[in-house]
Amino acid sequence: MPSFKHVVIVSDNIRGHYHQSLGVAEWLGRLGNVTVDEPVKLPEISSLKKFLKLKLAGRKIPEKGPEFSKNWLKSFGISPKRFYPDTIFISAGSTAAPFCLALAKATGNKSAVIMTPSVFGTKPFDFAIVPDHDEHDRSDPRIMATLGAPNHIHQQMIKNAAETFFSHINFKKKVIAVLVGGSDSNYRPDAKWAEEVLGDLRRFDDATLLITTSRRTEENLENEVENLFSSCPSLGYMLILSRNPKVNAVTAILGAATHVLATEDSVSMVSEAVTAGFKVGLLRVPRVTGKLKKSMGFGTKRFDEMFEEMKARNLIEDLGASPDFDKFFAPDEQKHNKNFNEAQRAAEFILKS
Repeated sequence: MPSFKHVVIVSDNIRGHYHQSLGVAEWLGRLGNVTVDEPVKLPEISSLKKFLKLKLAGRKIPEKGPEFSKNWLKSFGISPKRFYPDTIFISAGSTAAPFCLALAKATGNKSAVIMTPSVFGTKPFDFAIVPDHDEHDRSDPRIMATLGAPNHIHQQMIKNAAETFFSHINFKKKVIAVLVGGSDSNYRPDAKWAEEVLGDLRRFDDATLLITTSRRTEENLENEVENLFSSCPSLGYMLILSRNPKVNAVTAILGAATHVLATEDSVSMVSEAVTAGFKVGLLRVPRVTGKLKKSMGFGTKRFDEMFEEMKARNLIEDLGASPDFDKFFAPDEQKHNKNFNEAQRAAEFILKS
């Protein structure tokens, strides 16, 4: 039996980060017979307070005692008194990590961090679940490396979501999910790319298209996606997320799909689709180039290594810059038929440790 009976997620209010934590927390609940309590949702933090309280004062949390953590949390309006003494706190992302650690120290509980936080790394935490493509100490027994991002996806959930969300749609035999990410420091999918690559999907009139953008999708790309598919006869559903930020359609889309395409910039979307059982068609997008990134091992190199490993395990098919959609859609479905669930594996790691 685990040394804790409760799991509390510390959320920075970013949906992707929350879903990573939720996946691990729910599997802890299933496998360890523990209760997943209400999450701690962090307040809005101004840029100045984020620098002074989070970046500067927050760095002292690992070396200070419980009283420092209690006072630090109170400065954000968070009281540790309401938490049980037999709890593990879980967070994902750099903003939530100091709060996760402070809550654990203030209450004498355990802490688990997902991803590598920039403030003070993984060392102060009891457990760290980090992407294998991040630099980490492979000999540290507190650290587990994942292939891609852990997530909350499981088969029964996506099936139920699809039956509810798409009850009004009559699907054709093939249902093609298109998961479109967006720009960051490494990738720049744009309107021209969408026209040249995604535009080719309009000719598959024997399939139903289910399309969603993400929170990082820039307006010009959103507009082009809408222009391309709004009058497309095979379109079954399209979500422009920035206009409907509270809608979460990915689970339902994965539950209905027979084939999944996802852009390489979104590790979360690719990971969710792979966890759902799909052999994902990886769409390559324009990249931000720079000699400094390449020389120091930054940029897309670490993600390319991750995708190579996924490809070697038959979890994805790299469709390249000019996808052969006819070949990828030829089978009735594209599934990998492997038991792949990094959130479950992370929960097992924590419970065994």
